[in-house]
Amino acid sequence: MNSKRMLLLVLFAFSLMLVARYFRNHQVEELRLSDWFHPGKRPDVITKTDWLAPIVWEGTFDRQVLEKHYRRRNITVGLAVFATGRFAEEYLRLFLHSANKHFMTGYRVIFYIMVDTFLQLPDIEPSPLRTFKAFEVDAERWWLDGSLVHMKSLGEHITSHIQDEVDFLFSMAVNQVFQNEFGVETLGPLVAQLHAWWYFRNTKNFPYERRPTSAACIPFGQGNFYYGSLMVGGTPHNILDFIEEYLNGVIHDIKNGLNSTYEKHLNKYFYLNKPTKLLSPEYSWDLTFSPPPQIQYVKVAHDSQRKL
Repeated sequence: MNSKRMLLLVLFAFSLMLVARYFRNHQVEELRLSDWFHPGKRPDVITKTDWLAPIVWEGTFDRQVLEKHYRRRNITVGLAVFATGRFAEEYLRLFLHSANKHFMTGYRVIFYIMVDTFLQLPDIEPSPLRTFKAFEVDAERWWLDGSLVHMKSLGEHITSHIQDEVDFLFSMAVNQVFQNEFGVETLGPLVAQLHAWWYFRNTKNFPYERRPTSAACIPFGQGNFYYGSLMVGGTPHNILDFIEEYLNGVIHDIKNGLNSTYEKHLNKYFYLNKPTKLLSPEYSWDLTFSPPPQIQYVKVAHDSQRKL
């Protein structure tokens, strides 16, 4: 081997070593649950599931550790909201104004706003790092079942562009108001929201779908928690998987002459696909009820007596 070729091989090996060193120095270390989650600080509530997923309550997480981790990852978070119908304009203004202030502050956020053709978008100036993207639902669709239209439209947008734009995605109902920080402690591959009312009730009485012929059926004696339908989160891939299962479930039920609710299909999905993180009722508190002592810090509020 001549000296010129030897020199080239040495230079090539040296460049590979530099590249490997760069990636070792710049890769984001995997965050262990024990690094940020301290369940012992809230002995008054359930903080872990049987499958060892964290249940996030105020006081259980170290925001500084989480902030350091996710800033190194340089993430973008999506928030999808669907607003149609008579009161949607009123709800959307409050939702976007509060989310603009409290949702993932300091991170890049894309708000995906799906509306019908009759809705006037509120005049809200997005904060730095925030982008509003509005999409119209087809005119012939908007009057159908809201949850069905929402999820079908969201699935189409995830496939066409959202999956390439964000690292995490939340889908939330519009009749909610952010009251305090909704931060990176909520991020995970598959995130479920504990139902504010049913968390404090006996598991034997959960209103699961019980009809055996329904795709949403959870048999008596089974099930761990009852999840609320106002929020679901995770990676775009996992959200898309849920949407596909939900739509298939609806088709199955229609063929069998059934009409189960979106929330019951959601609970069936989480029964079969355990969420990697659960959010406490603090993240979706119902203003109809006075908060019990366990609710120390309401992050998001809604009023179940007000309907779209």
